Amino acid sequence: MLKRRWIVQPSCPAEHLARFSAFSPLIAQIFFNRGITEVNAAREFLSDDFASGNPFQMTGMEVTVERIRRAIRAGEAIAVYGDFDADGVTATALLVQALDSLGARVQPYIPHRIDEGYGLNKEALASLKEKGVCVVITVDCGVRSIEEVAYGTGIGLDMIVTDHHSLGNELPAARAVINPKQHGDKYPFKEFSGAGLAFKLAQALLRVETNLPIGKSRAVSEDELLDLVALGTVADLVPLVSENRALVKRGIKQLNSTERPGLLSLMQQAGARGRKIDAGTIGYFLGPRLNAAGRIDHAQNAYHLLMTQYPGEADELAAKLEATNRTRQQQTEEMVTKARAMIAAQPSDQPILIAASPEFPEGIVGLVASKLSEEAYRPAIAIHLGEVESRGSARSIAEFNIVAALDECADLLVRHGGHAAAAGFTVKNENLDLLRARLRAIAEREFGTSELTPTLTIDAEAKLSEMNWQTLEALDKLAPFGYGNREPVLLTRGAIVKQARIVGNDHLSLTFSDGTIVWDGIAFRQKEMLSKLAQLPRKVDVVYTLSSRTFAGEPRLQLEVRDLRLSE
Repeated sequence: MLKRRWIVQPSCPAEHLARFSAFSPLIAQIFFNRGITEVNAAREFLSDDFASGNPFQMTGMEVTVERIRRAIRAGEAIAVYGDFDADGVTATALLVQALDSLGARVQPYIPHRIDEGYGLNKEALASLKEKGVCVVITVDCGVRSIEEVAYGTGIGLDMIVTDHHSLGNELPAARAVINPKQHGDKYPFKEFSGAGLAFKLAQALLRVETNLPIGKSRAVSEDELLDLVALGTVADLVPLVSENRALVKRGIKQLNSTERPGLLSLMQQAGARGRKIDAGTIGYFLGPRLNAAGRIDHAQNAYHLLMTQYPGEADELAAKLEATNRTRQQQTEEMVTKARAMIAAQPSDQPILIAASPEFPEGIVGLVASKLSEEAYRPAIAIHLGEVESRGSARSIAEFNIVAALDECADLLVRHGGHAAAAGFTVKNENLDLLRARLRAIAEREFGTSELTPTLTIDAEAKLSEMNWQTLEALDKLAPFGYGNREPVLLTRGAIVKQARIVGNDHLSLTFSDGTIVWDGIAFRQKEMLSKLAQLPRKVDVVYTLSSRTFAGEPRLQLEVRDLRLSE
């Protein structure tokens, strides 16, 4: 376990505390840390009434809505072409549901990860054309598919690209491209997920007056789509700020009262049925199971689970996804072990970790890279070696923009794309050694002589006596938590550890005290901490988040421990 550097945020000034006197000093401090220094901004942050932006501010939206409405009126077939991860699957389901409710002849298309690879492919477009499709709308992919979009246009398809990923040097020559990151786009928020961007398109369609065809009693409402937005947004790790946070907040409410048979069955299989759903439930229970379908089998299984109206079918599909997820976990563990051995055989001063093997399944190379990066605090790449071409997945750290690094290597790549922290690529094997060398040179240039140490940002120091139900209620109002809106992290110095024991495979159960009252603690996947606690009781400085759990039917406060050190 890497030693982490603790960074305690500086105390907010007295005038900030005075201005935020309606809030506790702890909450006022957390707002200050988040850059919220005006009371009205804080109240807006806590409010459920967030004014969603006008989707028609986005470049390409008017053209897109006009073309889709014309297709609906003419009875033309529309295909929604998605990606095979949880974000792509939820985006596909969302847009298909919206279009179907408006009377469109719509069908989904999600490529097979192994057989077809990421993004658009010409064979799929040709097949859709042969089946009579006139309009193809991409979700969560397509903005870097220059050749494929040109091909689709060339065979007579009207191509509409909606994609939230970073842009390349040129945009595809589609009828319309919807991506708020493109130059000149006037939409104020830029960081949607694929599902969030699909929602903005659905929102635009639903806000335009439409005469529904015979047999359609009503169009789906915006609120009915928000459960899918929440799933895709949290699973894809886009920033939970501004409109994303508002949509997820509303979507979580929808999830907690969902009537989708597939989601109810999935929660049952994941052991989450009956528990309150929050961003953590999505991130740790639902998202991985939806993702597993595309990693190991076919993402269509996850799509059908989200769309089915039949409880029996939902139970079968959820059971299949649960089994697939177990297989994914086992394969990941095995391949991470192999990757660790490869890295150990390389020089120890590598600024970027690269492991490649034909044994790495394409569906889990991202998980392997993620684990390597987390363990070593370095950018990491895992590559499935193919016969002619290889496919890699990269995960990075805050100090290194991995997609920018791949952009510098574009001449060596068949295709690539992603975000600053996560990206994927395809490379011809003849260029693989050159790619390795260039990426390492870029990493050495970016890091220089700096020492890479994982940091743990702490919002405030607090006493254990402050950790009560009122504090937890106030902290919960800052949710949903995730990337961009991290859960508040607290530090207590001189806490007494009275008991410590291993639970499960690698968790540590702890009991803390301030000398009078006792608190439960849990350190997930951190059994190594036990070695620091040879003799008990011991005084420690502990970093944690505050949560609750139910034990024997009784709710109890719990400290979720991030790190601890023996008190000086």
